[in-house]
Amino acid sequence: MLPTHQIKFFCGRNSRNLAERIATSFGAELGQCSVTDFSDGEFQPSYDESVRGSTIFIIQSTCPPTDNLFELLLMIDAAKRASAYKVVAVIPYFGWARQDRKDRSRVSIGAKLVANLLCAAGVDRVMTMDLHADQIQGFFDVPVDLLYASRIFVPYIRSLNLENLSIAAPDMGGAKRANIYSKILGTPMIICHKNREKANVVGEITAIGEVEDRNIIIMDDMIDTAGTIVKSADVLMEKGARSVTAIATHAVLSGSAYERIANSSLKEVVFTDTIPVKTSVEMSKIKVLSSAEMLADIINKVYNSQSISSHFITT
Repeated sequence: MLPTHQIKFFCGRNSRNLAERIATSFGAELGQCSVTDFSDGEFQPSYDESVRGSTIFIIQSTCPPTDNLFELLLMIDAAKRASAYKVVAVIPYFGWARQDRKDRSRVSIGAKLVANLLCAAGVDRVMTMDLHADQIQGFFDVPVDLLYASRIFVPYIRSLNLENLSIAAPDMGGAKRANIYSKILGTPMIICHKNREKANVVGEITAIGEVEDRNIIIMDDMIDTAGTIVKSADVLMEKGARSVTAIATHAVLSGSAYERIANSSLKEVVFTDTIPVKTSVEMSKIKVLSSAEMLADIINKVYNSQSISSHFITT
């Protein structure tokens, strides 16, 4: 049965470019909304058209997380108060996902708090891509569609036609992800083991697996400061790798990340467009693949109550 409620797309200020591409792929236009900024730093989103009785999809990555997260929460609240039928938060990059557990005494579990805030704001469903920790889905009391960029990256990797290809994990935590790609592509796997001195500071890295004369692709869910990826690439090249490419879903790229990548031994760094990426001649190593078509297809299937399991590449 076809849905009887009109579908509308809106976005936060951080994700407008991606939202426009998603709406275009869906065959729709972005709805009209605006944000009023106040001198003290507060802001107030508002819808400039009726959303009464509509199923609305709000597209907003929460990066850098604080303002964009709060803007998303306000947009959800405004939509519910304006009598929207359903509100779906499309969060391509889910900020605070690295705070998924108490890894030391007296710290918060930020991902759980964000889930609580989204539910308290009135969200009916959440869509996101490549969570840092899959168990975050269980933090929500509403349905969560967790999508994987493997649908984008696997065809791209195959199109490279690399000889002697190996898939590498940048650390032990990424071994599961790398193993999935390794099985899909039928390639050997390498694990880089790191000792982290403190948050965002990487110490010694060692590589486990056959490296010499291999074209290596390091798979990760995100690249933040790029310290781990760059050091891993250097270690692999020192051990005789032909080339090292990094592929990650989310381009967080904080601090000196762009400079580290530009000056690294990495052949190429590939992201999706879940987070806006700076591009310039100096950053020619960075390539961005669009997630818009995949997200538009998922939205269409969810809106029409169709299965989305075909979008999951698994072994």
